[in-house]
Amino acid sequence: MKRIFVLLIAACLFLGKVWGQAPADTLHYRKIYYMGGTGLSFPIGKTNKALTTKLFSGSAGLDIALRNRNYFLMPTLYMLSFGYDQQVKDPAFNSMVDNGKASFYLLSLSAGKRKQFKRLNTYSYLGPAFGLQIEPRAEVVGDLVKMKNKSSWTMAGKIGLGADYKFPGFFIGGELGYLYSVRKIEGNPVQFLTIMFGLKSDITRLSEKVTEVIGVDTYKD
Repeated sequence: MKRIFVLLIAACLFLGKVWGQAPADTLHYRKIYYMGGTGLSFPIGKTNKALTTKLFSGSAGLDIALRNRNYFLMPTLYMLSFGYDQQVKDPAFNSMVDNGKASFYLLSLSAGKRKQFKRLNTYSYLGPAFGLQIEPRAEVVGDLVKMKNKSSWTMAGKIGLGADYKFPGFFIGGELGYLYSVRKIEGNPVQFLTIMFGLKSDITRLSEKVTEVIGVDTYKD
């Protein structure tokens, strides 16, 4: 865990040094983009005892440029799916689950910095996240196995870096992220490495129309 975290921090610092020599961003200035991605989530460290990688995980969020064009807000919903092997018996149920499915629905409220290299953009981000951790449970009743879900609220932190390339009308991009959740699963810490690829499209005009309807001029200087 520490090595991955340190590597991501080092990569972000390296990008910051490179960004200092890059021209200002002209593609994102006063823009709002919708981002949709799909990929994989890899449990790391002791999290591997209960969770395994499962196809597929996804993300959906916004890229909101700030007045300083080098900075942005990135609220993103991560929908992570894993294979699940129960390690500790739940006293509320009379059976344990093997080869089940666990899910995490986490809303990340990150802020970040980016730089433009013609049509290529690189960025890094950091922020808190919160959401639901869902684990399967099994109850044997006669000849039946009744499956239920155990849902728990959790807080987390997420850090990552990525890049996207502009084509006419849309961007194609990818990101690498590290997430650490404060709530344990089966007595083990929860940490993931996420890899996402997807599309980003400009929804600024839609946002302008919405703010115009509700009487708020977001883009007024």
